[in-house]
Amino acid sequence: MIQFCRRALLPFLIGLIAVVAPMTARSAETGPKPDTYLCPHATGGAVDCFLHAVEHLYTMCRQVKSIEIIEFGYEKSAEGTNGAKSEYCVDKHRLSITRPYQSALREATPNRTAVDGLRAIYDLWQKALADLKWVPGESDTEYKTRVAKPYEVFTEQSGAIRTMLVAGKSKAPTATATAPRPKSAN
Repeated sequence: MIQFCRRALLPFLIGLIAVVAPMTARSAETGPKPDTYLCPHATGGAVDCFLHAVEHLYTMCRQVKSIEIIEFGYEKSAEGTNGAKSEYCVDKHRLSITRPYQSALREATPNRTAVDGLRAIYDLWQKALADLKWVPGESDTEYKTRVAKPYEVFTEQSGAIRTMLVAGKSKAPTATATAPRPKSAN
């Protein structure tokens, strides 16, 4: 009986390896795919996904707020439950960006300046989401100009972070001197 199991198991394992090995090699070559919901335009790794997600998720909540403003007007867009949809959007995307943000920080870890830039753009994104609310006395033009401003900053900071990462990768590794080992008393 054991002999039969060994004879049947060996071809099964060889077949399994033949199927799994190419799949594993393919996934190692391409790496994990970015989340197409959070960062639909990302083509690179985790940092690229996060930088695209910042703009994309801000746009989604901005559009929800715009619908509330169209539906209720500026003055009443935040009264009672009128602003509930945009508040939910902000809360939802603060949670949904957590994984791309943490992945981007891990990917950029060797470059301290890039990590600081990612943290800054995350903080700016959080503030921009909070600032989607209409400020009493603000004109239509002033509101639209104010909520469009974060896109310029997102683009500028994203470009700077990408430049830092490319510059960090192009630097040749520096040789470090090793301390001489003390001679043993053998």
